[in-house]
Amino acid sequence: MGESGISCARESLRAAARGLAGLALVTWPLALSAQPTPTAGSEAQNFSEAFATLGAPDPLTTPPQGAVDLATLEIPRGPMVLENLGSGVASYYGQRFHGRRTANGERFDMNAMTAAHKTLPFGTYVRVTNPANRRSVTVRINDRGPFIRGRTIDLSRAAAQKIGMIQRGHASVTMEIVAP
Repeated sequence: MGESGISCARESLRAAARGLAGLALVTWPLALSAQPTPTAGSEAQNFSEAFATLGAPDPLTTPPQGAVDLATLEIPRGPMVLENLGSGVASYYGQRFHGRRTANGERFDMNAMTAAHKTLPFGTYVRVTNPANRRSVTVRINDRGPFIRGRTIDLSRAAAQKIGMIQRGHASVTMEIVAP
């Protein structure tokens, strides 16, 4: 659009604005005369009636949009994620090691929700999620391992069963440190 086109567009906008302003001046006195004069004490009632006729909710009785009702607020319960450890490959160990001592000194129980990790401190809680089926389990680190290249965490048999990796023996997982 050339310079003359821009100036024509500007003139059109100005003319439209003048027309609207003139229309407002013509209809304004008519709008005032059509309103009934309020009596003392009925101003709040007239205000509510005006909102009702417009189809808007009454601002005196309707809470603002986005307001939270504290009586019905439900605070989510569950472990709080402290750190995302990323993804890796999980395997499990069970019957062969059941009853043996773990690296932290307790006896390994294949039916407990425990796991082995190479570097995480003992007692750390880790949420392990199998993205293939979206199942997750929270385990406590109580042993060292896995000692197979490419594996990140060794779960107890019960934990592995909970996330559905018993049949394959290993699975790609995501891990997060959580507060108990």
